Amino acid sequence: MAANDSSAEGTRRSAPQMIGLAVAAMFYLIGVLGFVPGVTQNYGSMELAGHQSRAELLGLFQISILHNIVHLLFGLVGSLMSRTTTGTIGFLIGGGLVYILLWVYGIFVDMGGPANFVPLNSADNWLHLGLSVGMILLGLFARGISEKEVGAASMRA
Repeated sequence: MAANDSSAEGTRRSAPQMIGLAVAAMFYLIGVLGFVPGVTQNYGSMELAGHQSRAELLGLFQISILHNIVHLLFGLVGSLMSRTTTGTIGFLIGGGLVYILLWVYGIFVDMGGPANFVPLNSADNWLHLGLSVGMILLGLFARGISEKEVGAASMRA
């Protein structure tokens, strides 16, 4: 059985897959915490979408119902793509590229305007930059681990 295959009896995941699942779990956690009063400040002012939402995760990151759902969906995509090592690497690098685009969008969007539908604030922008760099680096690291696992498996064969 290859390092990234799974069986019906149990699951044997590669190290890259475990990295992808950890990142997916982080997105699930962020999405769920966005719906928890107390963890989310100004919870009662949360809007479906748009910059009018005054809810802030941890009192820092402006969020909305849409923003939380996007995090939950990102977690779902990460979980599904982490079924294979190749999918995991695609999730990490591709997701990192999505977050770079979101960071650029956040820099240029008028924070008080209707185009800020996610919504975003300055703290979100810095977080998105960090997430993009982190996910891309993890994807490259996972790819390196995967190549070493394949090389080690071929040496044993």
